[in-house]
Amino acid sequence: MIQSVWARMALFVCCGTLATDLLAADSEALAKQLANPVASLVSVPFQLNYDHNLGPDDEGERYTLNIQPVVPFSVGDDWNLISRTILPVMYQDDVVPNEGSQSGIGDVVQSVFLSPKEPTSGGWIWGVGPVFLLPTASDELLGTEQWGAGPTAVMLQQHGPWTNGVLVNHIWSYAGDNDRADVNSTFFQPFITYTTKQAVTFSFNTETTYDWEADEASIPVNFVASKVMKFGDQTVSLGAGLRYWVDTPDNGPEGFGVRLIMTFLFPK
Repeated sequence: MIQSVWARMALFVCCGTLATDLLAADSEALAKQLANPVASLVSVPFQLNYDHNLGPDDEGERYTLNIQPVVPFSVGDDWNLISRTILPVMYQDDVVPNEGSQSGIGDVVQSVFLSPKEPTSGGWIWGVGPVFLLPTASDELLGTEQWGAGPTAVMLQQHGPWTNGVLVNHIWSYAGDNDRADVNSTFFQPFITYTTKQAVTFSFNTETTYDWEADEASIPVNFVASKVMKFGDQTVSLGAGLRYWVDTPDNGPEGFGVRLIMTFLFPK
């Protein structure tokens, strides 16, 4: 009888350990997918950025919540089409002289990548497609009031716990308010991430935007730590980190900022 009880307890412990190991492995795999901008994974990140020292007197501040749903679609046996949307919800104060504060949504940036389902023989994962700028801002001081479009591309490799690559796009405006500046900007985002067995990811990137019309660059450097976990049946990734503005336009943010991220994951 006692031997039977011990046998059942041992079986229970072994099953629990196996279940924990499988959950950890699944979480690690999801974390690695999340590091890949063109992974076949439905995700909805909510990325909150806080920046300060804006405006001509360096007294302005801005909160930007980027809602960034990523939705892949299978195209035949060999290709995926990945939709990546960035919808900013913003609040800023003392950024524009004599205008007080503004709040609302900004301009939407919509990217679509065509990407092969399997990496190349050299281990490269890539995607190319168009990017669109939509003048959806609810306040003229939160957007460009321009329609824009251009090309976008991403290329990366994943080896063990490491993911490294680069995402780029360029947008030209082709219609909009004639009294507003044209859009002619390049976005360049090299990134590197390290994912542990416990599904903790450390990511480092820069998000350089160069405005060819104004001949000005914006270069924040971001470091974020995040972890994949479950709340009931919902899988999420929670992250936090710092950003530092290496270069910025005359009235742009300066010094350190903060980034918080909550990403809802919907694995198949």
